[in-house]
Amino acid sequence: MSAPTRRSPRPLSADEAGAARWDLIVIGAGSAGLVAAKSAAVLGARVLLIEAGSFGGECLHTGCVPSKSLIAAAHAAHAARTAGRFGVHAGQVRVDFGHVMDHVRGAIAAIQPVDSPDALARAGVFTLAGRARFEDEKSLSVDGRRLRFGDAVIATGSAPVLPDVRGADAVEILTNETFWNLQELPERLLVLGGGAVGCELAQAMARLGSAVTLVHRGPRLLPREDPAASALVREALRADGVDVHLQASVQELHGAHGDGSSGGTAQLSTGAQVRFDRILAALGRRAVTAGLGLEAAGVAVDDSGAIAVDGALRTSNPRIRAAGDVTPLPRFTHTAGVFGSTAATNAVLGLSRAADLDVVPRVTFTAPEVGAVGVSPEEARTRGFRVLVHEHRDLDRAIAEGDTAGRTTIIVDRRGRIRGASIVGPRAGEALAEYTTAMRAGLTATRLATTTHAYPTYADAGWNAVVAEAQRGLRSGALRRGIRLLAGLHRRRRSRTS
Repeated sequence: MSAPTRRSPRPLSADEAGAARWDLIVIGAGSAGLVAAKSAAVLGARVLLIEAGSFGGECLHTGCVPSKSLIAAAHAAHAARTAGRFGVHAGQVRVDFGHVMDHVRGAIAAIQPVDSPDALARAGVFTLAGRARFEDEKSLSVDGRRLRFGDAVIATGSAPVLPDVRGADAVEILTNETFWNLQELPERLLVLGGGAVGCELAQAMARLGSAVTLVHRGPRLLPREDPAASALVREALRADGVDVHLQASVQELHGAHGDGSSGGTAQLSTGAQVRFDRILAALGRRAVTAGLGLEAAGVAVDDSGAIAVDGALRTSNPRIRAAGDVTPLPRFTHTAGVFGSTAATNAVLGLSRAADLDVVPRVTFTAPEVGAVGVSPEEARTRGFRVLVHEHRDLDRAIAEGDTAGRTTIIVDRRGRIRGASIVGPRAGEALAEYTTAMRAGLTATRLATTTHAYPTYADAGWNAVVAEAQRGLRSGALRRGIRLLAGLHRRRRSRTS
């Protein structure tokens, strides 16, 4: 069979793909793989993208898109229930959970064409549906057909971790991959894990009408975030009816019928027992590398099972790079895309450009949202940086909307540069973008303070914080002496003129 021509990108069979020599083969069509393949094609490379499941990956099918669609429905239900505080009385709120899940699936279907093989072909990328396995350091096979490559990028992503407790096989445990198959609203939902996924889905389901219990092993929710942010989210979840158990874990599960059905009872380490109709595990994720033949390719993994990479995303095989959740680097959709582009560009052009790990924003889409980037407030205090805080109870937009349970924290180093931010409140993710850009550009608090900002917005909180910092600088040291000198000279000139 003839090899595909460079001018005809399209979905291929394994035989067609095997007849060609590829500049770059990308394994996995999630965020990292999609961006890697498109980046290589833009650079003129002959690139093949291989996917064993659904094009679009975890973010589209079981992660960001469905969860944000569910959260939107939960926000609508909450707004309807609480509208009375504004004098708006909407009557009884009824949640049609089947319709909610139709909305979720509709969002996935609407976005899916963007990541389809046809769309990739228009971007210059050949695609192949199948499971790849490395045969040696410069070839792999799909459906028994060997494919050779100049370089490769592994972007096979991650999978959810299941609880390792007694009785786990006696009950059906949902993960973010299977949660979206629900057709009926669980009367009682048990959520394991207080990270971003656990908090987001626990709050959303509580707002939609489930009695939710959240069990978290650590002393506070969202352990990566500023303790003040964690506390605000815990208060918000409890206000929405979530029963939060901290410093607790499930010791044993008892199925209601002992046949692997959905309901049962969880015995907690605290001695409490929790009855549930459905249980959701949100305990983190592990890299997907099984069946890839990494040993044959000379690709090493770290102690967690993730593919080890250097700063330029090279594996222990110089022909192969890795990006996205399959590596130990920050696991977000946006970092997967950026790192996928870096890996592909390095591979195609023979570069050693390092992945940027200094400025990595993250957002948890609870209500209130939590956004953070750079140096945390805790770390800032140990490094002698200034921590600027503006509480949203003093923010005009928050007061106008009656939503003052938030705060904006900006980190400034000794030279006045923005080094981090932590924002808790509505649209925190959008407000965070300014500080992410400021860090990347090396901007100072004074530069932000002298930039006109729109009023009234939630972003106004950060601006107020940097304005206060700039004014503090004007009241001390050499600047203050210079200001006094200029003011004095101006007064004398004005006196002579009079």
